[in-house]
Amino acid sequence: MPRLCDVVSASPPHQIDQPAAAAFARDMFHSHPHLARLMPLFENTGIETRRICREPAWYREEHGAAEKNQIYIETATELCAKAARTLLERRGLDPGAIDHVLFVNTTGVATPSIDARLINVLGLGHNVRRTPIWGLGCGGGAAGLSHAFHHLIGHPRQRVLLFAAEMCSLTFLRGDITTSNLVATALFADGAAVALLSGDDTGDAGLDIVDTRSTLYPDSLAVMGWNVVTHGLQVVFDRRIPAIVDAHAAGELDGFLAAHGLGRGDVVEFLYHPGGRKVVEAYAAAYGVGVEAFGWSREVLRDFGNMSSVTVLYVLERYLAAHRPGRGGHAVISALGPGFSSESLLMRL
Repeated sequence: MPRLCDVVSASPPHQIDQPAAAAFARDMFHSHPHLARLMPLFENTGIETRRICREPAWYREEHGAAEKNQIYIETATELCAKAARTLLERRGLDPGAIDHVLFVNTTGVATPSIDARLINVLGLGHNVRRTPIWGLGCGGGAAGLSHAFHHLIGHPRQRVLLFAAEMCSLTFLRGDITTSNLVATALFADGAAVALLSGDDTGDAGLDIVDTRSTLYPDSLAVMGWNVVTHGLQVVFDRRIPAIVDAHAAGELDGFLAAHGLGRGDVVEFLYHPGGRKVVEAYAAAYGVGVEAFGWSREVLRDFGNMSSVTVLYVLERYLAAHRPGRGGHAVISALGPGFSSESLLMRL
């Protein structure tokens, strides 16, 4: 079966700690009628530091959508190329060994798409196939892994590079004092990562991916997403997200595991996208486990914030750095995204 072989991340250079982000928010949202009541959000996110693609002072000025999008294109290409070079060198792979490139994102638009730029920058083969995937938000990283898995089932001799790059800080809208924009300011960050997935016949070592599952919740289009406005993308958040997890997560997990003759006790690791502290806690409560079961996710949230689709790849990178294949047991990878939806994978450790 297809394997997840390696993950490498690449973060932008500017680091901001949460107290500095809170001070920025006090200035930018000073006219919000409930600011004092909402400010504890910054202390309660579980985030200590984040990376952003521009110096903090840059975000205090007005910037148009075209300028922000160009910064996205340049930064995403640079960071993804950096991560891929590290991965290929570490695995001893020639660029020509890659057969398919997937690129996942939501926070920027490019035609030619970023995957085409990366193929040129990295010197990948001229016949490499490419698939850009846009609009899956926080669920995109897990969905990208699923797409790679299904491609490799039918192409067991091939290798896939899955890229994800999000510059969520560029979606900050100066002058937008909505609560959703404030929540995004407390949570969102920037980052990029690349994952190598290989088919059965390559001989590459990695963790076996057993199956994947997608779930779309009906009548929930307004729960999460973006509104396209004059100056860029305006974030949409609904406070119902933890409640949706509470209502559905346990049943979905049990059904996914039961399809393979497994139960919750067979899950050694929950490698989830940490959308925020409350979402992680809602999962833990729904599954009847302590929050420490989501340790890798909580660490990434603490150190890097919510980088949308990229975040789950950072979680996997940390896990893979600590454990070699053959440990035993199973892991579940999962992320929530616009739709409202969830994307999950079952992996043998």
